[in-house]
Amino acid sequence: MPDYVELHALGRLPAAGDNVAISVRQLEAGTGVEHAGSRFRLSHSVLEGHRFAVLPIRAGEPLLSWDLPFGIATRDIQPGEYVVNRKMIPALRQRNVGFVVPEEPNFEDRKLEPYILDEDAFTPGEQVPAHAEPGYFEGYARPGSRGVGTRNYVVVLGLTSRTASYARKLAEHLHGAADAYPNVDGIVPVAHTEGGEDASPNNLSLLLRTLAGFVVHPNVGAVLIADDANGGVTGERLRRYMEEHAYPLDAAKHAFLSLDGGFASALTRGAEIVRGWLPEVNAVSRTPQPLSTLKIALQCGGSDAFSGVSGNPLAAWVAKQVIRYGGSANLAETDELIGAEQYVLANVRDLETARRFLATVEGFKDLVRLHGHTAEDNPSGGNNYRGLYNITLKSIGAAMKRDPEVRLDYVIPYGSQMAQPGFYFMDSPGNDLESIAGQVASGCTMIFFVTGNGSITNFPFVPTIKIVTTSRRYALLANDMDVNAGAYLDGTPLEELGSETLDRTIRAASAERTAGELAGHTQVSIWRNWRQSDESAAAELQSATVPSGEPLRLRATAPRVDREYTAVNSAHGPVTDQIGLILPTSLCSAQISRIIARRLNEQRIGEGRVSRFAALPHTEGCGVSAGSAEEIYTRTLLGYLTHPLVGHGLLLEHGCEKTHNDYLREKLKERGVDTSQFGWASVQLDGGIDRVIDKVEQWFAEQLAEAPPPTHTPAGLGSLRLGVATVGETPPDVVRSLAGLTGAVAGAGGTVVVPENGELLRHAEFLSALLDDDHVDNTLAYGQFATQNGLHVMETPTNHWVEMLTGLGATGVEVVLVYTAGGPVQGHRMVPVAQVSGPSGAGMPHPDLDLVLEGEPATWTDQMLGIVLRIASREYIPTAVVQGNTDFQFTRGLLGVSM
Repeated sequence: MPDYVELHALGRLPAAGDNVAISVRQLEAGTGVEHAGSRFRLSHSVLEGHRFAVLPIRAGEPLLSWDLPFGIATRDIQPGEYVVNRKMIPALRQRNVGFVVPEEPNFEDRKLEPYILDEDAFTPGEQVPAHAEPGYFEGYARPGSRGVGTRNYVVVLGLTSRTASYARKLAEHLHGAADAYPNVDGIVPVAHTEGGEDASPNNLSLLLRTLAGFVVHPNVGAVLIADDANGGVTGERLRRYMEEHAYPLDAAKHAFLSLDGGFASALTRGAEIVRGWLPEVNAVSRTPQPLSTLKIALQCGGSDAFSGVSGNPLAAWVAKQVIRYGGSANLAETDELIGAEQYVLANVRDLETARRFLATVEGFKDLVRLHGHTAEDNPSGGNNYRGLYNITLKSIGAAMKRDPEVRLDYVIPYGSQMAQPGFYFMDSPGNDLESIAGQVASGCTMIFFVTGNGSITNFPFVPTIKIVTTSRRYALLANDMDVNAGAYLDGTPLEELGSETLDRTIRAASAERTAGELAGHTQVSIWRNWRQSDESAAAELQSATVPSGEPLRLRATAPRVDREYTAVNSAHGPVTDQIGLILPTSLCSAQISRIIARRLNEQRIGEGRVSRFAALPHTEGCGVSAGSAEEIYTRTLLGYLTHPLVGHGLLLEHGCEKTHNDYLREKLKERGVDTSQFGWASVQLDGGIDRVIDKVEQWFAEQLAEAPPPTHTPAGLGSLRLGVATVGETPPDVVRSLAGLTGAVAGAGGTVVVPENGELLRHAEFLSALLDDDHVDNTLAYGQFATQNGLHVMETPTNHWVEMLTGLGATGVEVVLVYTAGGPVQGHRMVPVAQVSGPSGAGMPHPDLDLVLEGEPATWTDQMLGIVLRIASREYIPTAVVQGNTDFQFTRGLLGVSM
């Protein structure tokens, strides 16, 4: 190798005027670089995608990429210096990169000042000229104003989080039912986290708008809309919203179904409806349709330094061709354009559109500010690791999804319909899944997902074309990606690669399956609810401290009960069960964890060593603000990993999230936990879905082959860890019986955890039966592991049942008993939940319950204790588990906000 190498062989300059270059691979310290007639050597080893100076930069001068400033030098920087800000240094050290990291930063981030538009100098832009000849694909023409679809699905839509498990279970129950109908692409669930509380949420308008967009989407041949007839969001409310806002509901085959008759019976009714639709949905066939009806969602996730150099420009080039054919494209992720306003507004339809764009950006900043955050919370650990130092640099690269020749035509709210052809900007958070849901609701029928790290997420009824930014990453994840934009970096002309990708897009729109569709996993997340509407509470909430974990002092006269159950001996002492846990560290590995758990259970790996395998899929770990929300998430996640029920646990990272494996290793070490006892796997770094599944299966097989069979022992109530909760109005006799149950377990030296916001603590008789003081403070934060036995009250920021249940599980409880008055509630994916109701089941169907209290109220405590001990002895499996009516969802607290 020559002593000095031309810059082009080592790095890239996105624009000729840039003073820093992007390394195309890891470069060693001392590497000689030749550029613009000068020679210099690298001061440090530089990671792939990170930047080094190629020109002298004086203190106070800007660092430039795409000829746009992303930072300010804090001292003179010489050519060859590794440029790092303060955030990057600990991020590199946490990743154990294997080389000496710079000791001090040499630049600071560019301040996020509002962009000032020079209205006097504004000139309306021009749209790229139309193609002379039309193009076509094979699509599904829909009646009314619904447009043309690229797929023909039957959708089971869980209207709120309360019916999310129903949507998943019904689609699972109907698996294969569409195989006999060649024009039906499948039956898919849409399950999400929103609308599940009793009151109307702050995100109500966008939630209804998104659901309405799903219902009339042209890729949907028919839709079953399931609600539970309770809460602030119901089927009737959605129907009224669609009528008031002129959605073509009558042009969409649909039915509303309520679960008021019980979960099992609703599955039967839903299956009958869907099966009855299949012949009619199949009667619609593909016909030649103009490309002017195609609507492209432009999305990026797991971004790296090359997203703005190869992947995003490629997606922009193809979108430009679609617009030239008369179609539409939709750019989103508001916080990922902060700092790139100058580029976005270089070509705009008119002054009012430019104003609307800037107002949208400032509105997003305001929303985040109300929760005590800034847009700098957005870049994830994977973004940092792959060279995106701050939000400005990430935004400049993200903005490259608009080709310079393409004019910004319209700015629309989240999930609003795209009524005219052209290029749109849609307001949304940077959270990939939440942003995509809005784009789909707006009518997008294809998704371009540009990824540097290799994101694998897919939407249920809209195909995704995955565009990876480098050839190295494409080779690692070839089975999960569709297009290698790294070929452009390797020398393929953009026009040639763009033409190939356009052809691939037309084939996919015409029925060819994408890599994501072949993988067979999907996920939906709608822009999650936010809690603050003004600034008054943020400072106080930010200063809140974590409770000590010391239990409440029970009254000395609390009853003592001598009962036993058959426990399993474990490293934690007597426990109720031992399972294998696959714990996803973020939303993007969540569905893969579900697939792995199912396969492990089907293969009966470790039979006789663990009773089952569980996965805890969720929507967090990325795309959300830092601070308290991240602390809550991390605390809760580690509570499950170290849970007494977990005999063998493995963490499954996606690879580019904030809370990646290295991050969680450090958090475990801070707690004094031996990290070698856990398995560690990465969807991205282990080579994609198939390889990581094989790795995880092999790890569990090896671990369990060496594990001795469990032994059993009689255990008293002092060994029990119990969660107690109520949902709905609770009669006084039930309250007293629950107090008796609580006193029996806690009084014997066991642990009982009660949620703060549940119905139970509103009853004075519950507290007075157990405590001398009728006022109690929280003894545990949400998801805080209970290290001391006794009675605890856990903080619950919301009254969302699944969020409360998820927090309870992380405290270490091994069984939960819930009294439910208004209907069955969802169970937990890992911790068994016994559902109890009063005499006659409070109007509920008995098949959905585990216990109906009968006889004299004086016997109810014993009846409740009986079902708990049967579950603790593994003699009984709760009905919700058998039915598949289970869910899992972290809270974001009161300050968490999507980003």
